[in-house]
Amino acid sequence: MTIRDGVYIAGEWSPGVGESAIEVYSSADESILGSFSPASVAQAEAAVEAAAAAFPGWSVTPREVRTQIIRAIADGLEARTDEFAALSTNEVGTTIGISKAVQVGLALNVLRTTADAMDALEVSEVHEGFTVVREPIGVVVAITPWNFPLHQIVAKIAPAIAAGCTVVVKPAELSSLSAIALFEVIHDSGLPVGVANLICGSGPVVGEALAAHPSVDMVSFTGSTRAGARVGELAIKDIKKVALELGGKSATIILEDAALDKAVSVSLSSAFTNNGQMCSALSRLIVMRSQLEKVEELLSAAILKQVLGDPFENGVRVGPMVSAHQRDVVIGYIEKGIAEGATLLAGGPERPAGKGYFVQPTIFTNVSNEMVVAREEIFGPVLVVIPVDSEEEAISVANDSDYGLSGAVWGADEGHAVEVARKIRTGQVAINGGAFYADAPFGGYKKSGIGRELGSHGLEEFFELKAIRF
Repeated sequence: MTIRDGVYIAGEWSPGVGESAIEVYSSADESILGSFSPASVAQAEAAVEAAAAAFPGWSVTPREVRTQIIRAIADGLEARTDEFAALSTNEVGTTIGISKAVQVGLALNVLRTTADAMDALEVSEVHEGFTVVREPIGVVVAITPWNFPLHQIVAKIAPAIAAGCTVVVKPAELSSLSAIALFEVIHDSGLPVGVANLICGSGPVVGEALAAHPSVDMVSFTGSTRAGARVGELAIKDIKKVALELGGKSATIILEDAALDKAVSVSLSSAFTNNGQMCSALSRLIVMRSQLEKVEELLSAAILKQVLGDPFENGVRVGPMVSAHQRDVVIGYIEKGIAEGATLLAGGPERPAGKGYFVQPTIFTNVSNEMVVAREEIFGPVLVVIPVDSEEEAISVANDSDYGLSGAVWGADEGHAVEVARKIRTGQVAINGGAFYADAPFGGYKKSGIGRELGSHGLEEFFELKAIRF
């Protein structure tokens, strides 16, 4: 068992002095990966003070210096790809191939596209009689979840430091080892002391202290809607800016003219990416009732390719949940779906034998949109199939949700599919399996959040606008 320092303030590592060491377990075999002592409130306050002290100098550092350092962080991370991928697989349960391509690869892409976006950003606009300038907002607290531990951090700190802000990061306890390793890379990047600081600890203790600190100008949070509401409540007392990337219950609509084979196969794979542990998971599959039987047949065949097992083994498509708690939550939802009368097409609540936090990849069909399994975010490998009788009903069902983060439409007529996509109240929509782009704005409608991340739109969140009149 490795004991790691989980506090990085003003360029110096130190152990946390909070109570009760936090242990991080392997999701695949339940062994202890490492542990650290959590930070105290006093250490969280010291991190904010370090960020505040560094802000005046960093905010006026030339942008080419700031983006050069961001690219140096990317280079340092890329050099340790195998190490970081293995760490993500152990902590989160992500299969090793996806860990390399997404857990690490997406983080690299975000760092580099953010640097490119900052290089291209117009920081001043000259109008007749006035000039608008963009100025960094100040000290930013970034509170991140466990499901994409590298990406979720860099999606906040890259635009923040590119804009000239300083940052305090509070990562999720379950994936703190990835955050600590990332800050080792940041330490070696040439970033001035105090610009980026790390506080590992619990949300109710140090997370809340950071969100409420009067010297913090902005809080950027990714996590559950419930926790995001609490962060917003704390931040608004000082009228801080808040960016929230929260939950989702995203829908795929398969139109009548879609190529069913590909639509069903890709939809299932998308729903189970990262073992379903994604806020943007396409976990509701809306299909025409006339095609339901064929869709069920295709799903029954496709689920056989979703091999469950050791996430380090080749050929495995679905790994374990991040923790015993998350496994039990997902199994509870599967049991609820059965109790509600949904048809179990594949999988079920029975736990696979052996070590690890595994859940069977599960498909429910004949689901109504009023069922709990169709309305609440499960965060596991569970897909629900909702039959409808018309395109209008499909759009209505897709929009009948508290969330609006992601979505997908499949149809032979791409132009018509885009028309349908424009009627879905959600932050992103993929047409016929459209790819994810690291420079496209990411965020949601309704209870899926406030603001956008990634690319030039994500950069804008970290600036204040000043009008200088003549």
